[in-house]
Amino acid sequence: MKRIVILGAGTGGTMMANHLVKKLNIKDWTITVIDQEKKHYYQAGFLFIPFGIYTAKNVTKKIADYLPGNIELMNIRVDLIKPEENKLILSDGKELNYDILIAATGCRIAPSEVEGMDGEGWMKDIFDFYTVEGSTALAKKLDSWEGGNLVVHISEMPIKCPVAPLEFVFLVDWYLSKRGKRKTTKISYVTPLSGAFTKQRTSEILGHLLVDKNIEIVPDFAIEKIDPAEKVLYSYDDKKVPYDLLVTVPTNVGDELYEKSGMGDELNFIPTEKHTLKAKDYDNIFVIGDASDLPASKAGSVAHAQAEVLTENILRHIAGKELLPDFDGHALCFIESGYGKGFLIDFNYDVEPVQGTFPLPVIGPFSLLKETRLNHLGKLVFQWLYWNIIIKGIKIPLMDAKMTLRGKKL
Repeated sequence: MKRIVILGAGTGGTMMANHLVKKLNIKDWTITVIDQEKKHYYQAGFLFIPFGIYTAKNVTKKIADYLPGNIELMNIRVDLIKPEENKLILSDGKELNYDILIAATGCRIAPSEVEGMDGEGWMKDIFDFYTVEGSTALAKKLDSWEGGNLVVHISEMPIKCPVAPLEFVFLVDWYLSKRGKRKTTKISYVTPLSGAFTKQRTSEILGHLLVDKNIEIVPDFAIEKIDPAEKVLYSYDDKKVPYDLLVTVPTNVGDELYEKSGMGDELNFIPTEKHTLKAKDYDNIFVIGDASDLPASKAGSVAHAQAEVLTENILRHIAGKELLPDFDGHALCFIESGYGKGFLIDFNYDVEPVQGTFPLPVIGPFSLLKETRLNHLGKLVFQWLYWNIIIKGIKIPLMDAKMTLRGKKL
């Protein structure tokens, strides 16, 4: 019997397991999912924990509860991939052979990449919100916050969910205003980008929103180090940003497994064909989600689109057919802007975020690149969709893998 191994049981890995079980003849194939963790996190929900909207319980489930029963789940670490031998070396020393390997290990924060970040100030006055531990600790810190310099900072790109730091800064503005602490707080948004976001039109709109909310933007900030004693960020060109509370997005990296296996780039992301999702250097290895080096957003909605394309291409690979170049980089992202409102952006590799409606022309009901109450509600509803529809591999009507232009104004 042949074997497909899926490395990682996060968003991408869980979706692929559910898709493939429906499409493959399980009598001919074994599908093995490997993850050393037993918990599955709705990572988009980490953003809401510091503000008391969600708790850790709201974003945490058991991995096994969302995988189909006729797959093999192994809770173990993979120490090495030997791609030339189609073999994995597990942490207990055993070997596991595969015919097809799907890398779905996501990415993680690496605060040690910036000098001083994970030193004496870590989880005291320097926090992340990209982990459940960081978000929970930050919630306690914000609950007792009385004011001062609050800095929201991005170390370098790419990062998971590129809109999340902007969402955080908008939400913390709302949160502190609600608690009567905004007037005693200076909020700064420190980014390595030249503007608020990676896409120009969106950057202009959200940049104006930062100004309207009296949030200082510090662009082109290439961080060199943090002095946790002085509470200062230093850039390579001698800029300084003082803080009393630093909410940072550390460098994002792929799994160290790929470095050890000689498969990753300088950040441990796997070089991947941008339209077929096949690993560039290996014919029977495919990549989904944040583990790749694709110039697409590292976000759950992107992995959702990738899963449909990748499932078809794996079936074609098994049948000996040419892979389809059908992934266009499609991303659909809600952006919280505070005060019960939000934006929605829709774009791909070639098309910038555009105005219009989604998913239907004229009637929407969601508006693109506009701040609305309905977009905020859509963001909240997405949690239910995630647990009940998306990671189960269920098709959502009108949610296409490829970006469509219906209802869009180019």
